[in-house]
Amino acid sequence: MKLPGLRTPLIALGLAAMLAGCQATPPVEPRGTGDLGVVVERATGSLAVVDTSERRILTRVEGLGDLSHASVKFSRDARYAFVFGRDGGLSRVDLLSGEITHRVMQSGNSIGGAISQDGSLVAVANYEPGGVRLFDSETLEPVAEIPATYRNAQGETVRSKVVGLVDAPGNRFVYSLFEAGEIAMIDTNGETPAVTRFRDIGEAPYDGLIGPNGRYYIAGLFGEDGLALLDLWHVEEGVTRILPDYGRGEKRLPVYKMPHLEGWAVAGDEAWLPAVGRHEVLVADADDWSLKERIPVHGQPIFVMSRPDERQVWVNFAHPDNDVVQVIDTETRRVIRTLSPGEAVLHMEFTPKGEHAWVSARDSDRITVYDTRTFEVLATLESESPSGIFFTDRAHRIGL
Repeated sequence: MKLPGLRTPLIALGLAAMLAGCQATPPVEPRGTGDLGVVVERATGSLAVVDTSERRILTRVEGLGDLSHASVKFSRDARYAFVFGRDGGLSRVDLLSGEITHRVMQSGNSIGGAISQDGSLVAVANYEPGGVRLFDSETLEPVAEIPATYRNAQGETVRSKVVGLVDAPGNRFVYSLFEAGEIAMIDTNGETPAVTRFRDIGEAPYDGLIGPNGRYYIAGLFGEDGLALLDLWHVEEGVTRILPDYGRGEKRLPVYKMPHLEGWAVAGDEAWLPAVGRHEVLVADADDWSLKERIPVHGQPIFVMSRPDERQVWVNFAHPDNDVVQVIDTETRRVIRTLSPGEAVLHMEFTPKGEHAWVSARDSDRITVYDTRTFEVLATLESESPSGIFFTDRAHRIGL
């Protein structure tokens, strides 16, 4: 399929950006956005816009569709939040006015997205139909579609689910194809997107992450042990396999929820990652990707997140142990605090310099804000079924 230039709307998609309310964005009082963020309220299809300095909810934005597995990215100026709904909805929210400025239903089933390095493009990963779609970040006009096609065992051309979509330096996007067992990279610098595919990278990649410096893209494998690594500085070398024992192993332990690879922590020259199906946090050498240590924890980890100064790692867990957060000291490798924020802890987020941690507890309908030095509870905010927490400093961080 011939694709149009990246800066020209793709009319064939038949998707029109829809304004919520009036055509013009309502006037707002000028203020900075550096201390703002959003909390996904999945039960009501809404976003709570929060002030991280005052530790309070400013407003709620409703009408965002199915947010059961929603993610959020921010515009380059950190004023707009792009909300990727599970139902294929893509929404652009003005954090200052608390209004939806644009919204499109761009697929039948979506699983996240990313913003290009220059801020001009929004990429969306789709389960149905499998592929990636690109949109203009100011208007949400469609720009291009990259179908995730491959040949199945019967020789038929079919589409694969797309997972693990991230932004990479150089206005590139990288993602994984679940059924196809591939990693793909889109370069958006030309008149049309250039797609490079890396085949036979492992069975059923289920998620992906990119390191904080944008060099390594790593895909987790659901169908076998180990991880697949693409060095974006040397893509000509292809994909290599790392941590061959990472996975469920021969015992095939039950997995209640696969770990989120974007929740990996990097502290110094070490990577801290959740074990699959085990009550352990793993520490690996970030240079040669050899496993260095296994740290026993409360349950099967989901997110393993590093405080910005890298002195602490905070861990939450899968059902049925998901009412606890544990804090590990990265120097001593010991659990130094066990916190109880509520039932079904789904996400954690640090303020930009790490002095506070916000924790969502879905089944307790609350958000708890902790002092990361004393572990004192600084605030408790009521929120209906809160899940993902996203602060605007992510606008200036690779892969987030």
